[in-house]
Amino acid sequence: MKSVNGRTLDVRCRLPAGMDALELAARERAVRRFQRGHVTISLSLQRDTAALRLRINRTALSDLLAELQGIAAGLGQPAPSLDSVLGLKGVVEPVEEEDSDEARAAREAAVLDSLEGTLDRLKAARESEGQRLARVIAGQLDDMACAVDEAARLGALRPEALKARLKEQIARLIEAEPALPEDRLLQELALLAAKGDIREELDRLGSHLEAARQLLAAAEGRAVGRQLDFLAQELNREANTLCAKANDLELTRAGLSLKARIEQFREQVQNIE
Repeated sequence: MKSVNGRTLDVRCRLPAGMDALELAARERAVRRFQRGHVTISLSLQRDTAALRLRINRTALSDLLAELQGIAAGLGQPAPSLDSVLGLKGVVEPVEEEDSDEARAAREAAVLDSLEGTLDRLKAARESEGQRLARVIAGQLDDMACAVDEAARLGALRPEALKARLKEQIARLIEAEPALPEDRLLQELALLAAKGDIREELDRLGSHLEAARQLLAAAEGRAVGRQLDFLAQELNREANTLCAKANDLELTRAGLSLKARIEQFREQVQNIE
């Protein structure tokens, strides 16, 4: 049994002939334990050869003897011994007796019991990996918070530059030909001011990071992977807006650094149920 990451739960069973009836039971048991990931369940059975009876395929034996004796006579060689012929494939065949209903039911019960134990071990392995990943993701959240703080620090240093840029843009609007109506001019000014203000993006980034921390803290026994995946998308959206508003080389670099860390976070989140 194995599992890899996935947005939803996908259980696939590879069962030998005659055991197809167990697929539904196997899926139900997996669904009770997991909510996300591609889970593959493979079953192989090996019959106890000591319990098999053997029989001689007399038709195959007769045909082989006739052919071999004819070949031997043509070559002037002695006919092959019976021992050598019996060792040829298809001459001696195992005979499998039909299972009784009781024997078949006992075998299926043993398989399901083995399945339960294997599912429990897979769940324990996933939980152990999840504990290690939680520490990695917590570190990534701290790194992203540092990047947001750096963007906030750089943003606080740019009011004068922003003010000068706004003055230049306002002058262009006022001098535009034909002149803009007053209400349109006010709208353009408000839009210019909003485009230069990154406080909303910083606030939302901080809020999303705090939400991710809370989900991580309450993750034991709960499926939080999809919610963390959604937060990764929202963090990336705000980082994109931050870069678009930057108009400053250092702030742009800080925004790109934040995007790189968000992408690392998003990749790890895919492994979280």
